Amino acid sequence: MLALALALSFSAFTALSLAMERHQHDLHGKAAVPARRAQWRVLGWSLLAVTFALCVADHGWAMGPVQWLGVMTVGGVTLSFGLYPYRPRWIVPLAITLPLLGLVVALA
Repeated sequence: MLALALALSFSAFTALSLAMERHQHDLHGKAAVPARRAQWRVLGWSLLAVTFALCVADHGWAMGPVQWLGVMTVGGVTLSFGLYPYRPRWIVPLAITLPLLGLVVALA
């Protein structure tokens, strides 16, 4: 479940960053569509809520929120300090494929 939570956290922060006009221009150039920014925001917060539910289901109410904070920290730091400055073209493909790989690992 930890791999799935990490992947969903990364995807959630990617969606939240795409809700910002600056990051849309960083990733997509001038082809960014500002009308979809609200949808990215809703998707990002929904994925964070699912990540919270996974962490609580995995470790209970005592340690689940703590794990959720750690998972959010790893996802946000990876995105903001690792991929945005050095490999911005990798962000969207990873945000799509990592939850699928996390689901495979969680089910195995």
